[in-house]
Amino acid sequence: MTDGQLIRAAVIGTGYLGRLHAQKWASLPGSRLTAIVDPSLAVRAAVGAELGVPAVADWRELLGSIDAVSIATPTALHHVIAKACLEAGVHVLVEKPITTTVAEAQDLIASAARAGRVLQVGHLERFNAAVQAIEGIVTRPRFIETHRLAPFRQRGTDVSVVLDLMIHDIDLIQSIVRSPLASVDAIGSSVFSDDLDIANARLRFDSGCVANVTASRVSMKTERKLRLFQDDLYLSLDLQQKIVTVIRKGAAPLDPNGLPQVAIEEKTYEQGDALKAQIEAFADSIRTGRAPLVGGAAGLKALETAIRIGALVRGAKAPA
Repeated sequence: MTDGQLIRAAVIGTGYLGRLHAQKWASLPGSRLTAIVDPSLAVRAAVGAELGVPAVADWRELLGSIDAVSIATPTALHHVIAKACLEAGVHVLVEKPITTTVAEAQDLIASAARAGRVLQVGHLERFNAAVQAIEGIVTRPRFIETHRLAPFRQRGTDVSVVLDLMIHDIDLIQSIVRSPLASVDAIGSSVFSDDLDIANARLRFDSGCVANVTASRVSMKTERKLRLFQDDLYLSLDLQQKIVTVIRKGAAPLDPNGLPQVAIEEKTYEQGDALKAQIEAFADSIRTGRAPLVGGAAGLKALETAIRIGALVRGAKAPA
């Protein structure tokens, strides 16, 4: 596809997140939102009317008439829909987690390669301004700690908190550390849903880096924070407020009181629109052929770790 060609896009699944995808596609220069899909008549009618586009119940009706699709359905449907779209020559942006199983993710990656189509996974935090600001700063991470907390909502409970929330931080950590995972310890609990609602994992990498990851969807507050240190700095990211704090050893060895001096830099970034940036990057990959920032392999890697964590927690809860 050349730069001058219009990308004919559709969104499959127009619940909370899918509706946002549809809004971004509708406003994106160089693309046209041709249709939205949802099994609920009320949902698709509302979104279709809002954006002035056709609304259909069956995504299969669109194959052959679209170039790209955002898939924001329940996770269990990701594989069958994405595979059919790829095989029909459609570029696919699928929400995280990429699929429910490793085998399904591997199958999608192979399908995208055979079809020569872009497969991008919706790990939105990669497009967070605070995350992008630390590119090049972190070189030898030794310890990472993340907290992703949220009040309970029914939305997202089709999967565990590990696949719903923690997987964001798993992907971020693995993209920062860039080292094979050596070992995992994990614990968690169900509270309101039938699956895990709170979990903690300790990831140890071959490089020696250790990450402590906590996710909860039964908290009283919303928090998305990442803290990291390496030999020459301490770094704190507030992913929600877009605040980056970098603390380094000062030039002078000691202050007048005999204490080590530090240089503290804090910067707040504009909130921006990470979802729009994600879809723009997807469209750019379609036009240029460049690999997406978060391709199928990255989605698979995060899924493998998330599944491993979930299995450890369930194994720990199993009766002797």
